[in-house]
Amino acid sequence: MSAALKYQGTRLLAASSRLSILQKAAKPSLLRGYHATSARLGVAHSGSQTVANAEKYTLNTYARPTLVLSHGKGSYLYDTDGKEYLDFTAGIAVVALGHNHPDITAAVVDQASKLVHCSNLYHNEWAPQLARNIVESTIAAYPQGTQGIYAQAADGRSPARVFFSNSGTEANEGALKFARKYGKHVAELGTLGKGTSEALRGDPNLKCGIVSFTGGFHGRSMGALSVTANPKYQKPFTPLIPGVQTAKYNSTSEIGAFVDERTCGVIVEPIQGEGGIHPAQVDFLRALRRRCDQVGALLIYDEIQCGLGRSGKLWAHQLYPEDCSPDILTMAKPLANGIPIGAILVSDKVAELIKVGEHGTTFGGNPLACRVGCTVLDHIAKPEFLEHVQNAGQVLEQELQQALAPFVGSTVVELRGTGLLRGIQFASDPTEIVDLARDRGLMLVGAGGNTVRLVPPLNTSIADIKRGAAIIADCVKQFAAERKA
Repeated sequence: MSAALKYQGTRLLAASSRLSILQKAAKPSLLRGYHATSARLGVAHSGSQTVANAEKYTLNTYARPTLVLSHGKGSYLYDTDGKEYLDFTAGIAVVALGHNHPDITAAVVDQASKLVHCSNLYHNEWAPQLARNIVESTIAAYPQGTQGIYAQAADGRSPARVFFSNSGTEANEGALKFARKYGKHVAELGTLGKGTSEALRGDPNLKCGIVSFTGGFHGRSMGALSVTANPKYQKPFTPLIPGVQTAKYNSTSEIGAFVDERTCGVIVEPIQGEGGIHPAQVDFLRALRRRCDQVGALLIYDEIQCGLGRSGKLWAHQLYPEDCSPDILTMAKPLANGIPIGAILVSDKVAELIKVGEHGTTFGGNPLACRVGCTVLDHIAKPEFLEHVQNAGQVLEQELQQALAPFVGSTVVELRGTGLLRGIQFASDPTEIVDLARDRGLMLVGAGGNTVRLVPPLNTSIADIKRGAAIIADCVKQFAAERKA
């Protein structure tokens, strides 16, 4: 038995035991209240009534099938009719440890019985602990790092600091704010050459430009939307924030023209998720790092989807050489396995500029989310866990390459990705493939450029990885046959 499998089995048994102890220790009155509430909720609505309520009372912003999910276990979901689905969406790369993980459940139950929220007027036990775990595990996973968030701080300070938010888009909003302040700081220092420095000193607000890239996705709030270069998302809400330029992803030749002395920040995904699973080229990230240093701009990596183990490394940028390291790293999706949370990891040179009152949040860093975050990171940061992700990703790639080989060049354009962040690009709209897979009991999610995204829970078994690949192959075969008919 491999180290990864032994680890997984041991952790599940231990967590089940802890959860049983918590349930037995709960006060009878609390249990009675819980069961009474559950009973009332359990008979309230059928699946059809749930869909009817959604259509009548919720804002119409999502296109969804009519099934209603009721619960999950591991890598499987179940609807209100009892149908089982192998989940290759993980809530869009969120439930890294799968559904109803015993360690997560135990942490939620215990913390909810103690303290859920107290605001940032006060310290709580778990936010500083999670911040420490993020910083220390990041540094430990990439000992060769010397730049950006890995640069050694003076006077023994931590090389990086953490700010907690509630979501990925909020993390990116904070990163953009920090870049704007850093830009003013650099402008006021006057270190960018005589002519430029004189102009920027006269008006530090001139160093406010932000550069993002084609195919990127950074969120739906106004600042994050402004750096998400997709007309489908942007057009209804223009005008967006000023000072944003969009360059071509992976085009090293364009960097000098877009990133200049008036740029304060550059935001990029090391592996694009929503855009269609496109990894950045080494030379591209290296050139961005070098150019940001030249013009006094911050390099921001959005690892909300590709980070925290999804690539097979703790962070996707750790697949790259150390001279590609970021100044700011944003994270969210899997950090608390579905409990809303986001975070911004900033280098020391950024942290020392941000003062009390310049950024804040009501819910960010709450003890419930941060305790669950500690539990998640305790799993994901372990080498044997990441080894499993790498192995599972290789198996998925091999199974798909073999099964889809007859269709490459016709129905299938390309297979891309690394770890358990994979994409299959098709020659035409693959919505029907997603529907066919769901009918066969496999959940898939689309991405940009006629791509189907494969993002199963990171602890999905090898057997289930193979099962999912086989279902995909059957769906592609039917899809291709229907196109020929």
